[in-house]
Amino acid sequence: MVAARNILIILALAAIVEFAPGGGDTAALINAVLFTLLNVVFVYFGVRFYRERRLDIYALGDRGRLLLYGGLAAIVLALAGTRRWLDTAAGTIVWVLLIGGALAALVSVFRQYREYGG
Repeated sequence: MVAARNILIILALAAIVEFAPGGGDTAALINAVLFTLLNVVFVYFGVRFYRERRLDIYALGDRGRLLLYGGLAAIVLALAGTRRWLDTAAGTIVWVLLIGGALAALVSVFRQYREYGG
C-alpha cells in the first residue's frame, strides 16, 4: 500500500510539471538547485578528505601529487563537457581517452600509495 501511494505521489508531481504553466521552468530551477547542492557536498567532502589525508598526499611526492591532481582535474573537465563532447565521434574518442588516462593516473597513484605509504 505504501509503495502504491508513493507511486501515485510521483505521478501526480510529474503531471503537475508536465501540464502546469511554467512547470518545465520550475523543474529546471529545482534541477539546478539540486545539482548545485550536490556539487557543494562533493566539494565539502573533497576538502574534508584533503584535510584528513594531507600528510599521505604530501608523502606521494611531486610526481604522485601531479598524477592525483591531474587525474581529478581531467575527470572534472570530462564530466563538465560530456554533453558537448559526446555529440561528435572525435569528441567521443577524446572523452574516452581523457577518462581512461585519468583513471590510469589515479590507479597509478593508488598503487604507489599502497606500495610505499599504506
